[in-house]
Amino acid sequence: MRQEKLEITVNVPPEIKAEMQGNLVRISGKRGKLERVFEHPKISIKLDGNKFVISAQRPTRREKAIVGTWEAHLKNMFTGVTEGFEYTLRAVYAHFPIKLTVKGDELIIENFLGEKQPRKAKILPDVKVTVKGNDVVLVGNDVEKLGISAANIERATKIKRYDPRVFQDGIYIVSKGKKPTS
Repeated sequence: MRQEKLEITVNVPPEIKAEMQGNLVRISGKRGKLERVFEHPKISIKLDGNKFVISAQRPTRREKAIVGTWEAHLKNMFTGVTEGFEYTLRAVYAHFPIKLTVKGDELIIENFLGEKQPRKAKILPDVKVTVKGNDVVLVGNDVEKLGISAANIERATKIKRYDPRVFQDGIYIVSKGKKPTS
């Protein structure tokens, strides 16, 4: 038998300003602004003072999962505008040293497995990329944009036509999470 009503409350931290227009949620803090559309026919979200209330009437298992996902999205937005997120990737090679450079919204990967043509990985907007030796550091407020950019970099160095157990060259995610305070 289904639950009659599911309601989750997410408190807005005091240093964050939150506002809503229809289904669009805008969050702003000391690191910047984020906005996201929360839209579902059976799930509603509303801003009540300094808290968000996510509710669903007679939810199915899938709708309960969406309510929990929306809660996680809101918390990630709060963390993003206050602390930020950081992903660290490391270039691994056995014989041919990889040269990494950032040009505009792309990471250029040169000399990968001795290839003449450089490989390119798209970096999404609002993601700052720095190359420190063999490490690539991605920093930003939106955890989803960081994750997609990191996946693009990993995917750009995917090896085809070789045995991946032998040829383990590539760029791999080493750490991800909140930006460490320095």
